[in-house]
Amino acid sequence: MIITIVGGGSTFTPGIVKSIALRKDELEVDEIRLFDIDRERQDKLGVLVKWILEEDLKSGIKLTVTYDEKEAYTDADFIFAQMRVGKYAMREQDEKIPLKHGCVGQETCGCGGMAYGMRTIFPMIKVIDDVEKYAKPTYWILNYSNPASIVSEACRKLRPNARIINICDMPIAIIDVVAAALEVNKKDLVYDYYGLNHFGWFTSIEYKGEDVMPKLRDYIMEQEILLPAAYLKDKQALTSSGSSGGNRHTKGSWYYVWKGVYEIMQNFPETLPNTYLNYYLQQKEFVEHSDPTHTRANEVMETREKNLFDGIDRYLATGEIDESVFYAGSHGDWIADLAIALKNDTKARFLVITENRGAIPNMPYDAMVEVPAYIGKKGPEVIAQNEIPLFQQGLMMQQLNSEKLLVEGCIEGSYEKVLQAFTLNKTVPSMKVAKEILDDMIEANKEYWPELK
Repeated sequence: MIITIVGGGSTFTPGIVKSIALRKDELEVDEIRLFDIDRERQDKLGVLVKWILEEDLKSGIKLTVTYDEKEAYTDADFIFAQMRVGKYAMREQDEKIPLKHGCVGQETCGCGGMAYGMRTIFPMIKVIDDVEKYAKPTYWILNYSNPASIVSEACRKLRPNARIINICDMPIAIIDVVAAALEVNKKDLVYDYYGLNHFGWFTSIEYKGEDVMPKLRDYIMEQEILLPAAYLKDKQALTSSGSSGGNRHTKGSWYYVWKGVYEIMQNFPETLPNTYLNYYLQQKEFVEHSDPTHTRANEVMETREKNLFDGIDRYLATGEIDESVFYAGSHGDWIADLAIALKNDTKARFLVITENRGAIPNMPYDAMVEVPAYIGKKGPEVIAQNEIPLFQQGLMMQQLNSEKLLVEGCIEGSYEKVLQAFTLNKTVPSMKVAKEILDDMIEANKEYWPELK
């Protein structure tokens, strides 16, 4: 059993590797391969991964660190993809360019997400083609590469037969917070959810068969935020951009995202929104409390990114390791558990991004939707949903069509279609602003985007 991690130089690699190693028996994994085009980053991460596998967990799992596609993929069973094309330097541009024009600056939403998507589409297609060439015929690509909605639409359109499942850990991060707020074990929570990636709603959450949505709703209204009471005791530490450790989704500017859940539910209390819906339903407010000179990209570079590589340097210099510098938890557990479900045909329930095919009756057949599914050796068996309300359907159709136009424009090299995608997106107030942002984005992404004519 061989698992290849594409984007081996990612700050998430140590946590994913640890999650794999802790499930060694269930996965029957013999070898983990790290593959990245950035040799310097991956070499450093390889040092930490080697420590995890050999010294910390004494796993007996072979580690291969490679920069060659053939070596990376030959006879691989699972490919965990977590690419960040352009790294954090380009994420910073994704966030700051829209803010300069008074629009939401965010990694996967709005214009920033579309810019990131256009950088990722063709590298993701190359991964699929290389995997098809070298890996086992029964391979599965489990894709974390963002923005998952745009990437999954491009894969559907360009490589419809690829054995790829697109996933996202944000709903799981929300469930982590819900469990902590209600002081229950998250493993006992069962939820229903529908939407697009980073654009969805929890319709029910049950704890050991009990509907806890009313209790959760009361908690959010009382606290005026969706965060555990224990987190709220020191707001200064919680909102500090220099804070680290603990749940990465609750630090720095994330505070306003969890506050936004309360604000949305004041008006629309029936469902629990994905936190990313704030950027679409409260565009004006989120621009107002954003700092256009210091965005979340800067927060990550100053904390998780810096802490990790400083920790590796310290280990190389002193032989001492600080486990707190790498992130382990739901992010790594989710993808490793999904691999177990596929390999062992467990029919475990997961939230996945998949072609609709009637799962949501009043959404297009070919929409890439995020819904629960049972996972077995043949892939996802999607759990059918009821027709969704007009409000959610209208929002989803606008977002879906923006994403579809973007993918078409990227593939065709069409400036007009990409401009239409930017104009249609709910985070953008007008065609004129869309064009101004797009033109700035073209200049910033000239090394990564296809030429638009």
